[in-house]
Amino acid sequence: MHWLAVAIGGAIGALARYGMSLLMAGADGHKFPLATMSVNVLGSFAMGVLFVLVVEKSLLPDSVRPVLMIGFLGAFTTFSTFSLDTLSLWQNGDLFLALLYALGTVVSCLAAISVAVWLTSLVLNTF
Repeated sequence: MHWLAVAIGGAIGALARYGMSLLMAGADGHKFPLATMSVNVLGSFAMGVLFVLVVEKSLLPDSVRPVLMIGFLGAFTTFSTFSLDTLSLWQNGDLFLALLYALGTVVSCLAAISVAVWLTSLVLNTF
C-alpha cells in the first residue's frame, strides 16, 4: 500500500513541479534557474511543516508520510535538476552564477526548513 501512496504522491508532485516551471517560464531570463531554486525552497519549507505535524507532534497520521513527504515532495523538489542547472551554468562559462546558484539554493533550503520547523512549532504551541 505504501508503494501506491508514494506513486500517487509522486505523480502529483511531478505535475506540480512541471506547473511551477510553466508558471515561472521566462521569469529568470532563461539564465538563472529560478524555477528550480523556488521549488527546492518551497519543498524544503513544506518538508519542515510536515516534519513537525507528522513526526514531532503527531497531528497528522503517519500514513501521510509516504504520499506527502516521500512521494509528493520527492517528485516536487528537484535536486537532480538543480545539479544539472549548476553544471550547465558552469559549462557555459558562468562560474559566478553557478556558485551563486548552488550556494544560494543550499542556504535558502536550509533556511526554509529551519524557519518552517520553528514557525510550525511556534504556531502549534500557541494553540
